Amino acid sequence: MIIRKSLAELLGTFALVFVGCGSIILAGKSGAFGLLGISLAFGGVVTIMVYLLGKISGAHINPAVSISLFLSNHLRSTELPFYILAQCSGAILASMGLSLIFPMNDDLGSTKLNLGILGGLGVEFAWTFLLMAVIYFVAMGPKKLKPFGGLAIGLVIFLASIFAGPYTGASLNPARSLGPAIVEGNFANLWFYMLAPVLGAILVVPIYRKFKKDE
Repeated sequence: MIIRKSLAELLGTFALVFVGCGSIILAGKSGAFGLLGISLAFGGVVTIMVYLLGKISGAHINPAVSISLFLSNHLRSTELPFYILAQCSGAILASMGLSLIFPMNDDLGSTKLNLGILGGLGVEFAWTFLLMAVIYFVAMGPKKLKPFGGLAIGLVIFLASIFAGPYTGASLNPARSLGPAIVEGNFANLWFYMLAPVLGAILVVPIYRKFKKDE
């Protein structure tokens, strides 16, 4: 069972990085995509993966999401390492694939911090917090809202890419930043992208528990 879930997480994260970062590369080459096109690529691929893989693994495709769901008792401690390993592996494999397709590109869509550390922390923290809140209260919320979970999650990713992309790359996802960084060999501010999204996702847990307790 865990192998099936892990493969789903690997596939989902591979698709996220391959399509999303691929759109960044194409935008740099042709200028045809632009910020709107890149944002649609990221939001669209996440939406598709949620509906495609949600019933298999939950379609976390993000270590920050998995850690938050573990802390809220929605993911077993025995599953968490497999999820994170699969997600990071999928991101790295996708970046390797992009490097083979675009061998002349030094930039494989890595996330770049164009704000100060505190400003960037606020941006990544706030958008990951919103993403996790949508997961808890829409995708995992009342029965009538669950069918819209994938669309709501994809919309958050789209909006984050529009508004935060120019400043932090709108990562919201340690694996998404890790894959290109490893293949490029560029680890500048990587620690930031490992930390900020996880903090944002974790902070939603006590709020979610409070709402569940009051129901």
